[in-house]
Amino acid sequence: MKTAKIGLLGFGNVGGGTYKILTQNKKIIEKRTGVTPEVIKILKRSKNKKRLMDADSSLLTEDPDDIIQNPEVDIVVEMIGGIEPATSFMVQAMKAGKHVVSANKAAIAANYRLLTNTAKEYNVEFLYEASVAGGIPVLSSLTGPLEANNFVEIMGILNGTTNYILTKMTDENLPYDEVLKEAQEKGFAEADPTADVEGIDAANKLSILIALAFDKHIHPDSIPTVGITGISSDDIKAAEESGKKIKLIGKASLRDGMVEYMVAPTLLDKNHPLAGVSNEFNAVYVTGDMVGELMFYGRGAGPLPTGSAICGDIINIMKNRF
Repeated sequence: MKTAKIGLLGFGNVGGGTYKILTQNKKIIEKRTGVTPEVIKILKRSKNKKRLMDADSSLLTEDPDDIIQNPEVDIVVEMIGGIEPATSFMVQAMKAGKHVVSANKAAIAANYRLLTNTAKEYNVEFLYEASVAGGIPVLSSLTGPLEANNFVEIMGILNGTTNYILTKMTDENLPYDEVLKEAQEKGFAEADPTADVEGIDAANKLSILIALAFDKHIHPDSIPTVGITGISSDDIKAAEESGKKIKLIGKASLRDGMVEYMVAPTLLDKNHPLAGVSNEFNAVYVTGDMVGELMFYGRGAGPLPTGSAICGDIINIMKNRF
């Protein structure tokens, strides 16, 4: 049986989830692909961080070149986050002839053309399903079963932290500051929640959706973005009284041949499918000229849902390139 040798750049929550799936479900993957996935090197940046999974010490390295420049590695999985050095690592891996899988929405949104053009130039795969909406297979749907459509509109709840906060403010009539603190205690929000609550994370994901649906790369800094920090209990109450809910929505629409886009708190009718998406869940609502309206719903983050999407990309490469 053929073997796909894999290097993991990053061994935090998502890296641990990916490693767990590749090891625990190894036999299932082998049966479905005819290829054995074998993790041969893992970049571990922090020695003392508590991890979802342990790995044999012989697999661990603190030098990214042990993966990027390793002639034995076939597939590099980038999970370190941030724009740099992640982008440079991915480009270097592609130039070294390696296929790349990434969950890094910030790097992909900022450098979409560089990454996709480099992959094309060096004839390697670059897949990034996990970069938008975690385990929800929306990107592969846009570029697969839905590819014959002219997309009219894409809108979604693209950030679980803000959706959790707005849900608690709505359902339990709690003030923003109190819910944010609770979200941080439960691990739904970072100690510094700026990227989530100011809409930056959602803008990164919307940028990637726009690139795939409308073949137009909009840098996330160019997407008009408003977060939820200005939403008050009075705003929530006023929305309720008018039969609506407030959700942080990323939206891109085709109007007269031009793509319009924004991230902002939005009033949705209570009967809109996105209005019923609660807590840390994500959803993407797609309108195509042929298929009509579709909604993708599920867990938008977490080690195993995100790892599931990463492993799906790895499997696609194994099927197509091995």
